[in-house]
Amino acid sequence: MVLNLFFLQVDSLLVSEEMIMENVNSISIIDLFFQGGVAGQLIIVVLFVLSIITMYLFFERLFSIKKALKEDNNFFNSIKDFLHDGKHSAAIDLCQNTDTPIARMLEKGISRIDKTLEDISTSINNVAKLELSKLENNLAIIGTISGAAPMIGFLGTVIGMVLAFYEMASSGGQIDIEMLSKGIYTAMTTTVAGLVVGIVAYVSYNYLVSKITKAVYKMESLSIEFLDLIYDQKNNS
Repeated sequence: MVLNLFFLQVDSLLVSEEMIMENVNSISIIDLFFQGGVAGQLIIVVLFVLSIITMYLFFERLFSIKKALKEDNNFFNSIKDFLHDGKHSAAIDLCQNTDTPIARMLEKGISRIDKTLEDISTSINNVAKLELSKLENNLAIIGTISGAAPMIGFLGTVIGMVLAFYEMASSGGQIDIEMLSKGIYTAMTTTVAGLVVGIVAYVSYNYLVSKITKAVYKMESLSIEFLDLIYDQKNNS
């Protein structure tokens, strides 16, 4: 008799587990969105917009940084040849026809080639700061989204739990599972969405920062090589 009751309970547990698994498998993202309530849907829409902004800014910045990192050995070799031959105007024209941060830095240095080496270095550094600010344009927005998205998701969690407790308090002792589940849906779906958007934005931000660091290193390397070239020419003249 005891064994029969035991196996009966086990069978009922297995059936319940199968029913739960079927329900879980049948739930889609769209179902979670529509069952999350108005507050949850609004927050999901906000997070979706933030994800679109993140992806747009990421690829826009990535292409700009790759353009800045584009290597052209012939360009710098031509600049050296022009300076060696004293063709400063030709060197400036080449820089103006090359749309890269390094070309604009060298153009400024060549235009002040008759000044002291310190003045040339200062002018190049000033242009480098402007070019760096261009590379970092809109990068702060991605960083802000990486921190704001999870907090927006947690806001949905708080709203969902408030709705759930409100339904429990106003039910008069009779808990409506369907109404209660809407609050739980809002709490869970917004949290997941906020974390996903935040993680994507965080990874995108740090990846772009690493690319900008590489671009800065390249700009510094070529500017130092350019200053060494000017220094040698001034000493030999």
